[in-house]
Amino acid sequence: MEFCALASGSSGNCFYVKKGGTAVLVDCGISAKQVTERLDSIGESIDKIRGIFVTHEHTDHIRGVDVLASRHEIPVFLTKKTADAALICREKGLIHTIKNDELVNVNGIHVQAFSKSHDAFDPVSYCLEAGGKRLGVITDIGYACKNVVSNISQCDSLILESNHDINMLKNGGYPAYLKKRIASKYGHISNYEAALLVLSCGSKRLQSILLSHLSQNNNTPELALRAFGLLNERKDIDPDVFVSCKEKASDLVRIR
Repeated sequence: MEFCALASGSSGNCFYVKKGGTAVLVDCGISAKQVTERLDSIGESIDKIRGIFVTHEHTDHIRGVDVLASRHEIPVFLTKKTADAALICREKGLIHTIKNDELVNVNGIHVQAFSKSHDAFDPVSYCLEAGGKRLGVITDIGYACKNVVSNISQCDSLILESNHDINMLKNGGYPAYLKKRIASKYGHISNYEAALLVLSCGSKRLQSILLSHLSQNNNTPELALRAFGLLNERKDIDPDVFVSCKEKASDLVRIR
């Protein structure tokens, strides 16, 4: 199994996961044109995509779903409350509602949703398994609830939110209500919280972490990576840690 971020950040999130000739997207918060161009830039094709799995209805996660799914006849998987919350895809025949903990098999990629804490109608994250390897795509989490902890402890690789630096958020220019929302249990986790989560719960099998959904105004890649120096306190894991960005696709990471 291989994965990358085609884009990640407050302006758009889209994650690509493939096994052999089959691929899926988790979220599509950038345009269909950008998806195609960024796949081309890493030597991949839109023709491999057999499903789009939506985490929640916020625009930075669904912006390109309608056009991409309709144009290429790609099934869209999401919970019923998320489907009812926004016009995500006008082609109703492409909509497939799923439940939390339901396992969906897409040509050998097994995808399972689990609930999380975020300010949306029915937010979920996903774990994807293929060939005995497990990837967690876990962003937009207000805190490490038991579902998040359980799934992180079982993953060989992670796409994990590392949204903000606590001091940058506290001392930055955002209005008080927005700072409160971001830092709340329905908002986003900080660099430190993300690193502590992996330190406490990461599997001994953990190979790689792609830090994602970094705030443009309240974080930097350097600060996110520095926070993950906490993992040096554990001698039984030594994952490769990368940072995604909003402007271009990250390199494909292979789960060995």
